[in-house]
Amino acid sequence: MLTGEVRNKIDAVWHSFWSGGISNPLEVIEQLTYLLFIKALDERQTLAENKANRTGQPIDVVIFPKGQQFLPEGLINGRPYSDLRWSRFKHMSAADMFEVVERYVFPFLHQRAEESTHAKHMRGARLTIPTPGLLQKAVDGLDSIPMTDRDTKGDVYEYMLSKIARAGQNGQFRTPRHIIRLMVEMVAPQPDDTICDPASGTCGFLVAAGEHIRDRHPIALTDPVKARHFHSTMFTGYDFDNTMLRIGSMNMQLHGVQNPNISYRDSLAQDHAGGTESYSLILANPPFAGSLDYESTAKDLLKVVKTKKTELLFLTLFLRLLKPGGRAAVIVPDGILFGSTKAHKELRRILVEDQKLEGIVSLPSGVFKPYAGVSTAILLFTKTNSGGTDHVWFYDLEADGYSLDDKRIPLLDEAKLGVLTEGELTDEEHEKNNLPDVLARWQKRTTTEMSRVRTEQSFCIPKSDIVSNAYDLSINRYKEIIYNEIEYPPPTQILDELTALETEILRGVDELKAMLA
Repeated sequence: MLTGEVRNKIDAVWHSFWSGGISNPLEVIEQLTYLLFIKALDERQTLAENKANRTGQPIDVVIFPKGQQFLPEGLINGRPYSDLRWSRFKHMSAADMFEVVERYVFPFLHQRAEESTHAKHMRGARLTIPTPGLLQKAVDGLDSIPMTDRDTKGDVYEYMLSKIARAGQNGQFRTPRHIIRLMVEMVAPQPDDTICDPASGTCGFLVAAGEHIRDRHPIALTDPVKARHFHSTMFTGYDFDNTMLRIGSMNMQLHGVQNPNISYRDSLAQDHAGGTESYSLILANPPFAGSLDYESTAKDLLKVVKTKKTELLFLTLFLRLLKPGGRAAVIVPDGILFGSTKAHKELRRILVEDQKLEGIVSLPSGVFKPYAGVSTAILLFTKTNSGGTDHVWFYDLEADGYSLDDKRIPLLDEAKLGVLTEGELTDEEHEKNNLPDVLARWQKRTTTEMSRVRTEQSFCIPKSDIVSNAYDLSINRYKEIIYNEIEYPPPTQILDELTALETEILRGVDELKAMLA
């Protein structure tokens, strides 16, 4: 957890960009990502050099060759590789630092041959920091922020990413982390899972899944075979925005995942129609109402649902990507749950009849504010290809711990926010944060939840009821509301009382007229 001092240092770096003329938060985080990557390269070689000095063995990682110069294409004069190291250029004057970073360090990133996910995305890196003064402030600011261990590095970057959500139209790239944590806890990733987010953005779902496995299954990092899987083949993310690929892969790297598969891909396109039945777990919040090139959309998806609606196509894609027995927790717009088009109905029928639909958590519309007020739900299902739905568990989530207006102010102390709180919440606290209750009741969905009545916050609905309602999955279709009963007097008594009141009013009018006469 970050201290106030560290947050203030990050805020100061961020403010220096704004005052220096870069006001787009995505551009700020992209430039910070580049600088963090450059810093990490220097730290990596320093660790390798220290190891070589202790063991007397040759250095096993040579990123900046000693005694050699780096000469980018088109430049006559080179610089020693040592000048390209963070620990060296951070001590230079602002003008010299700017020249080294712009003319040598960034071309060096483009030419690096290291086959790591993040290094690949760095090849398109471009310095847009406009002045030597701003670069010096950014370097000095980042250098002053303590990032000595994985947890701190990850927390620092997450705090930086949280600022994207304040950027209006750019906030869509970031799903609230407490909602992600809820979804991850509900599906409980395992060390042998292969996890995919086909619309990965900043890789928040993949990071949270990795942190869950670290916390609950330490063997995933201590067993050599499982560790190789964790660092190289467990996590896959796709996006078609190169900026988000750089940000997402850096997020994974700073959270200790060495080489995840974070790749450029338009997940719905025909050109990327592979990956069938490759993953055991999908976590995602795909784009809603996105633009779509119908002609280039994967034909196998259109065979299932002939539609231009991206949310329907993504849900179909999830079913294609999952292995039999694979599970999913995904955010969908409410329209998927009750839409009346043929494609909507067919997709719901597939989930209920051909797969195992397990749960639906209805989210309040303010969860994605300030940049979106759309009503959404979390859909939880298992791919079986042979049915299995008997009951569907519903939860009406009314409060997530924050105000549901544009400000999204915390309503409780930090220890009482999120899914895993310190101690049980009181009834009053539950009214402000339903997340712990969602997880607790989800875990009882096949036992005590089966007997809860439809007037409660969570309940189970038999498949037969859903089928008879044309596969409508909206919670309002099944939730019952008890209205307070008010006892009214008989009509004759009401009429008598009205007549008496009328007589009293007329008497008062006659008395007033007499006084005025």
